[in-house]
Amino acid sequence: MKYKLSFAIGFIVSILSAHAQKWQPGYFYDTKGNKVNGLIEAYPSGKGPIKTEGFINYKADAKSNEIKLSASELQYFIAGKDSFVVAHAPQFETWKPKDPDFVKVVLDEPLKLYVYGGSSSGGGFRIRPDVAAGIGGGNYGAFGGGGIGLTLGNGGSRIRNVYYFGANTAEMQQVTPQNFVDVMSDIMADEPQAVEAIQSGKYRFDKIQALVKYYETLKSQTHNP
Repeated sequence: MKYKLSFAIGFIVSILSAHAQKWQPGYFYDTKGNKVNGLIEAYPSGKGPIKTEGFINYKADAKSNEIKLSASELQYFIAGKDSFVVAHAPQFETWKPKDPDFVKVVLDEPLKLYVYGGSSSGGGFRIRPDVAAGIGGGNYGAFGGGGIGLTLGNGGSRIRNVYYFGANTAEMQQVTPQNFVDVMSDIMADEPQAVEAIQSGKYRFDKIQALVKYYETLKSQTHNP
């Protein structure tokens, strides 16, 4: 009984915490290059101003009314510690039901790592886009069907994040099990320990989130010895 009660309390606290954190201090740049500060809800539920586009909610301050902003109105935005850039689905892929949408900048290196979770579907979850099979360019091989998934909820919704790499969003390609070692080694080339861990197989495609944390730890130690 104590275990069930503790679990229930913990679950309620986590829900309240998530609700309190959905509005984050930040700013956005619109398509004219204007910077606007305020509070941003990065993963809103409900319908956006334009049916076929991703959107965010914005408030000038806690007492202001919220405004819905479509992806086509923005260049990028910052919410809390996270950065998001407007992007279109790469060649040979389809993002449903929203395109353009936002990708989160996971690692802002010369070769960047992005993650896309699809358009908001309520509850703060972001659903993986449908991915059409295709042939990748560059030296990283083919892509298609990438992503790391988790089944949640009674409905069995498939929550999947798709990772991309590229110098910018126009050059994005999927990170896949086939190109994982080469791509992540290039992204993390400034941290030899991370590269060694990748190439030795310590971190594989399904451990990409743990690898990113490891890399960020190494970088923090380098900059703050």
